[in-house]
Amino acid sequence: MNKKNIFRTLSIAALSAVMFTSCNNSAPKMDEKQDAAQPAGTTDMKIAFVEVDSIMSQYKFCKEYSLELQKKSNNARNTHSAKEKQLQTAAANFQQKLQNNGFSSRQEAESVQAAIQRQGQALQELQNRLGSELDTETAKFNAALRDSIQNFLKDYNKTKKYDLIISKAGDNILYADKRHDITMDVINGLNNRYKSKVEKK
Repeated sequence: MNKKNIFRTLSIAALSAVMFTSCNNSAPKMDEKQDAAQPAGTTDMKIAFVEVDSIMSQYKFCKEYSLELQKKSNNARNTHSAKEKQLQTAAANFQQKLQNNGFSSRQEAESVQAAIQRQGQALQELQNRLGSELDTETAKFNAALRDSIQNFLKDYNKTKKYDLIISKAGDNILYADKRHDITMDVINGLNNRYKSKVEKK
């Protein structure tokens, strides 16, 4: 799985966790006594759902951040590839010179070999650092996305009064009536609130 797909998977997982939440403080708790007038096993909950894939593809924040992360991922890959080619060239030159008895002494050969080994270690450290930076960016995105969704739903639900808003990602919900779908309401609301970094430039 490439970095872009990992990023998308993590983002969808984070968004799904956010959406599966109780949004109405008036919803009955499990330990509260059931209304005597309400038959056992029945519920009067008001539920809605949101399509996660649509949020990821149509929310401006997600689209812009995805492009930004992809750009950083490409830059990291290019940087690593350039350093890797340098190491491969150095190793090939060393091997050729060694076979042709091109070193004036054993000490010189060992010195060059040690330098190549240090170059390899530096390359591994670079790879780890670049990967860590991308992971940090993904975590930063997930946190910002979670806050954005939660803040919007808090305001949105002041008038809608849903007891539960859940996420629909792939086949995690086997059936859902479209009248409970508030995806476009959420997307439009999020986009209206979002201050685009791209548009500011």
